[in-house]
Amino acid sequence: METDFKFDAPPFDCLSSDERRRVQDHLALQDLHAGQVLLAPGEEPSHWFVLAQGQVQQWDGDAWVANFAPGGCFDGRALLAGRASHRFVAVEDGQVYRLPRAVVVELIASNTRFAARLFADLADSLDALAERSGRHELQSLTMARVDQVVLRAAVVVDAGTDIVSVVRLFNAQRITSVLVRGAGGHASQPPELPSLGIFTTAGLQRAILQGVPLDRLTVGPLATYPLVGVKRSDHLFDALAVMIRHRVQRLVVWETASPGEPGEAAKPAAPTIAGMLEQIDLLSLLSNHSYLVTRQILDATDLAALDAAAAQITRIIGLLHRGGTRVAGIARLVQALNAQLFERAWQLVAPADLVANSCLFVMGSEGRGEQLLKTDQDNGLVLRDGYTPPADLQSICDRFSAALAGFGYPECPGRIMLNNPDWRHPLAEFGQTVRRWLLLPTPESLMALAIFIDAHAVCGDAALLEQLRGEVFALVTDNDALLARFAAAIGAFDAEGQSSWWLRLRAAEPRPDSLDLKKAGTFPLVHGVRALALAERLNGTGTVERVDALVAAHRLPAAFGAELIDSLHFFMRLKLEAGLAATAAGQTGGTVVLGRLSGLDRELLKDTLAVVKRFKTLLRLRFHLDAL
Repeated sequence: METDFKFDAPPFDCLSSDERRRVQDHLALQDLHAGQVLLAPGEEPSHWFVLAQGQVQQWDGDAWVANFAPGGCFDGRALLAGRASHRFVAVEDGQVYRLPRAVVVELIASNTRFAARLFADLADSLDALAERSGRHELQSLTMARVDQVVLRAAVVVDAGTDIVSVVRLFNAQRITSVLVRGAGGHASQPPELPSLGIFTTAGLQRAILQGVPLDRLTVGPLATYPLVGVKRSDHLFDALAVMIRHRVQRLVVWETASPGEPGEAAKPAAPTIAGMLEQIDLLSLLSNHSYLVTRQILDATDLAALDAAAAQITRIIGLLHRGGTRVAGIARLVQALNAQLFERAWQLVAPADLVANSCLFVMGSEGRGEQLLKTDQDNGLVLRDGYTPPADLQSICDRFSAALAGFGYPECPGRIMLNNPDWRHPLAEFGQTVRRWLLLPTPESLMALAIFIDAHAVCGDAALLEQLRGEVFALVTDNDALLARFAAAIGAFDAEGQSSWWLRLRAAEPRPDSLDLKKAGTFPLVHGVRALALAERLNGTGTVERVDALVAAHRLPAAFGAELIDSLHFFMRLKLEAGLAATAAGQTGGTVVLGRLSGLDRELLKDTLAVVKRFKTLLRLRFHLDAL
């Protein structure tokens, strides 16, 4: 049809004259009425819409997402995915152009500039959605209550305690304030409250200026009165307002209190202090959940406190993913949090001299920094030569493995854990074990070698692990036969031949339309990169780090290296989404069900598995695997 459609606006401004005629021939102009729904969640879109007159709003449930003015296009995301997830409603009477999906798909295939601009628009839309998700999460946090926050312990001292003793408490308990009791009351203290004041690190300045030796200066006269507090049922945003209003950086939290406004002196008949709410914790909760988990881990004095922190990690992962954070960034954060968790657990379980004379390390996806949701434990312990460990070392290691299992990290079915004596040796003895893996290779020893190469130190003397890793690179030089046998594991799931690997992997799953991503994509990609890195004696442990090093060494083309990294991150995202869905349903596992993928993800899955197939061909040629 002949229209006054504007071809000078992106993405249509890059079309050829023939392509413009094709668009012109298939455009249809439709009248809109206020309140009309153009696209609803779950619908399969048959057209791409370009607004000519009026205004259209995009909604996610009851939440507004975006406004479209004349010239705006929607919904390209639904068009490519095959299913709409949002509702598009006309705000006023107007007109909209409709372009059939088949024409849009043809333009994407024939005009790369059109495709690039279309996908750039989609990326902007996805970024906007991610930003809106972040705003929604912030709104939910501001509606959270004080009793949803992990409070700091309230430490109470007598008013006659000297300043030096208080400072020792600050250092030993990792706190910045104490409550002061028994000062005989204070003029500004309400009579309904006990005679409690607060002394903080800021008060040390006043103490020093007194000119009295600190071990003879008592804390009572230097305490601040009255206490400013909130109830556990108050909202966090109200607590922040109280801090601002009273110009304080910490609040006392009362377990029970009579009704009253936040910030007023609480008036319980039998007051009970639940803890202290610090300003830094409150602000961090409103901006960065991971800080609070880190603080919980570092401040933990027993395994029960660590258990509470470990339970928050999966929640953070879900929040970050829904907020649009890339999986690579989530994985880096998870590796850091898990390392802190494991380090603190080992410090709580093991004596200080054992911690100082050993190196606790993790392996597998945890060691590579590619773990997202909690998986099996893969860890080991190397001891300093000449050090005599405690007689109950086995019991110590058993407690550590049991603690991790309690945190949600299941025991490894292959017993690759430090409570297994095979993965716990002095440095020299461990070195002999590594040499046996290399010089007398078996399927089991090569598997152990592959797992060990990904080792990452989390606690103790990391130099011990580096010395042990050096044994591998010292013996692998120019050992082509060993490298070939090591690399051959990429075909561990190809027993029926490469041509049927896709169908066989599908059939091996409990559902006919499910796929084990580890077998089909992640393992051959990760292990293939690991084999190339070993052949080049590269020290990196992460797959991305290894790919970058291989590209820099001209062992992989830069474009293909980028494809491998993108494929890995796509596999990680699919696995994460399946795992989060399983967790929400109260299930374990997280196998990817092909029928639940969007049309776009199914296409991307085909493309990324094709990248893995090409990579396996490259590896077969590089290591002469067909000659084995």
